[in-house]
Amino acid sequence: MRMVDLIEKKRDGHALTKEEISFIINEYTKGNIPDYQMSAFTMAVYFQGMTEQERADLTLAMVHSGDTIDLSKIEGIKVDKHSTGGVGDTTTLVLAPLVAAVGVPVAKMSGRGLGHTGGTIDKLEAVAGFHVEIDNEEFIRLVNKNKVAVIGQSGNLTPADKKLYALRDVTATVNSIPLIASSIMSKKIAAGADAIVLDVKTGAGAFMKDLEEARELAKAMVDIGNNVGRQTMAVISDMSQPLGFAIGNSLEVKEAIDTLRGNGPSDLEELCLTLGSHMVVLAKKATSTEEARSMLKEAISSGKALDTLKLFLSAQGGDASVVDDPSKLPQAKYIVELEAQEAGYVSEIIADSIGTAAMLLGAGRATKESTIDLAVGLELRKKIGDEVAQGESLVTIHSNFENVQEVKDKLYASIKISSNKVEVPPLVYDRILE
Repeated sequence: MRMVDLIEKKRDGHALTKEEISFIINEYTKGNIPDYQMSAFTMAVYFQGMTEQERADLTLAMVHSGDTIDLSKIEGIKVDKHSTGGVGDTTTLVLAPLVAAVGVPVAKMSGRGLGHTGGTIDKLEAVAGFHVEIDNEEFIRLVNKNKVAVIGQSGNLTPADKKLYALRDVTATVNSIPLIASSIMSKKIAAGADAIVLDVKTGAGAFMKDLEEARELAKAMVDIGNNVGRQTMAVISDMSQPLGFAIGNSLEVKEAIDTLRGNGPSDLEELCLTLGSHMVVLAKKATSTEEARSMLKEAISSGKALDTLKLFLSAQGGDASVVDDPSKLPQAKYIVELEAQEAGYVSEIIADSIGTAAMLLGAGRATKESTIDLAVGLELRKKIGDEVAQGESLVTIHSNFENVQEVKDKLYASIKISSNKVEVPPLVYDRILE
């Protein structure tokens, strides 16, 4: 088999066989196919696309390029949740203890963030003592005992994807549905889940800013999951504005605690109930999303979800007393209010620009070497559709440096106020079940 022949075949719009795709991925991972040939191949895929079968074969080839996690010793159906990212996306911090509280095993492999704010692990490390450096045996023991545990990503999980993504990043082939879908799904499948719930974001703060493109990506990922034997569904949710109010690590932990107590932002709670109900159904703990939603709401009102969070944090070395006293979380030195310069209605909150403002404070990483400040971030006081008076606070800025003028300028440019009342964007646009 020659790589040049396979590039030509895909360039001319023909489908590749499973063996041909495996050859490409295996030989590229080993270093036997040069970057210039792989670049030509990814560009051919970018323009010609891939069939449903090719996407499944590509995903599995990337899964088998490195380690896979065996979760078979965990009792029950393991359901994973993946979000395509956004600003203030605190869902994992809420969902993990919430669905665990109703008996669904949550064996979560998470990473650190590169961008607006930290990843799930960074956020959890705002709780003093919490750590994810546990071996697989302990990880499985904790999930069987408490129904929830979080571990750091394996160093050799889907190495083909890591290598391929770095190449796509510098060859203008990132934005290809088959390549995005197989990249995301290879990591989820390698991580050992039996079933997968996808939260595909759309809007200004999302990777897929167009709703139809988000639908296409969601369908591609659901098809891949189902084709390789993992029950998969997707929810398409809004990221035209940040989810919830908090953007920043300790602030998001506090918001997750509030949500599990029943006092969180309505949009964050609603999305968690939507995603969580599908997780519960896929785990066969309920026969309908309505039944599952009732179970989740009961777990919140009874305090069981909050108790599960405490159990989860303490089992991994964390100071669970922060759940009852969130002031123990890292606190910023300076609290500054961003006052509205005019009265009216909030018409736009540009999510990715708000995320950049949080990163300027130190809440996220600009590079892999950047150090995150867990205490800093932003708290929105208004969302799209809300009325605001001149001088009223739009955002509370939590900073560890006194001069936040650059951040304020970024925020003012990111929040638009209209004299006319505006429509609130829908939270959930669609569900892709098959």
